[in-house]
Amino acid sequence: MLIRTFALRRRVRAVERRFREARALARSFQWPHRPIVAQIIPTRRCNLSCSYCNEFDRSSDPVPLEDLRQRIDKLAELGTAIITLSGGEPLLHPHVDEIVHHIRRRGAIATLITNGYLLTSATIEKLNAAGLDSMQISIDNVVPDDVSKKSLKLLDARLRRLAEQAAFDVTVNAVVGGASANPDDALTIGRRARELGFQSTIGIIHDERGQLLPLSDRARQVLRETIRLDRSTFSFDRYNRFQESLAAGEPCDWDCRAGSRYLYVCEDGLVHYCSQQRGRPGVPLPAYTPDDLAREYSTAKSCAPYCTIGCVHRVAMIDELRERPVETLQSWFGTPGSFNGLPRPVRLLVRLLVTGPERRFVRGAARRLLRIS
Repeated sequence: MLIRTFALRRRVRAVERRFREARALARSFQWPHRPIVAQIIPTRRCNLSCSYCNEFDRSSDPVPLEDLRQRIDKLAELGTAIITLSGGEPLLHPHVDEIVHHIRRRGAIATLITNGYLLTSATIEKLNAAGLDSMQISIDNVVPDDVSKKSLKLLDARLRRLAEQAAFDVTVNAVVGGASANPDDALTIGRRARELGFQSTIGIIHDERGQLLPLSDRARQVLRETIRLDRSTFSFDRYNRFQESLAAGEPCDWDCRAGSRYLYVCEDGLVHYCSQQRGRPGVPLPAYTPDDLAREYSTAKSCAPYCTIGCVHRVAMIDELRERPVETLQSWFGTPGSFNGLPRPVRLLVRLLVTGPERRFVRGAARRLLRIS
């Protein structure tokens, strides 16, 4: 009963959140060289040491709060829609709630990626008060092993605590491939997330360069079954062609927009393509300009064909939809060349916003509703 009460509170606050997300999506269609997502690192330190991870250390000091505020200000100046705290383990930063508050104060959507171990009732309430929009918890297995302690067995109590208290969205991400010993664990984790009222996603674990590790036949089957867990028609995860190709061991033909639509800002304040391509371009964030965004938007990345970085994929899907809306939707829904094969709600939106004679009026009304100049 208590879980249902807090789930209702989360849904009420989600209404306002969906409005801001729709506004951010509309702005990303209007201005193609503004960042959609930026990840910033408040601390490289982590309380765990998963063997496949190259994104942490055990000794770094947290980035000073004022430095992080200045970086958030710069990202807001560049027009960034979503700012994500990553790491390391961001909950190790002593002022994580103040960082979240500053992201919200600057008008961006505030999200956080955590291993979940440090989630106490007090921490959750602080993040509620700060205005956190979304939290992603990565869980690698059901029972801990030598590779990872991010296990459902050890984190289930924290998940229940989130279900009872969190006013923000919660996504539980499982993995298949590589060092994941039992692919069925991902399906168990996804089902548990849905039981608690959370979203569930699944990723293909990468090697130390962010590249593909082959999947077994069972892992590919689990990937498909987990993706089908109660997905919304409009969920980007549902149509992730990158995962389908990578699961089959095939390269993806796509345009990576890292360095433009997606920025990774390390603890030293440098802009990189992603966590696995640190040093490229390696420009200090204060010096990053709209010219840099425009250049990197079109820069080909040699690591792209076998990339497994899901957040960069999703950003690219938005630009595919912006540039080729009808063709992209047809490819997502498996109806190439057939507009009438699309689901009815999707056909209606396409006609209202893209192909129909009333599209100018509808777009104008949408801009006014979302307060976009």
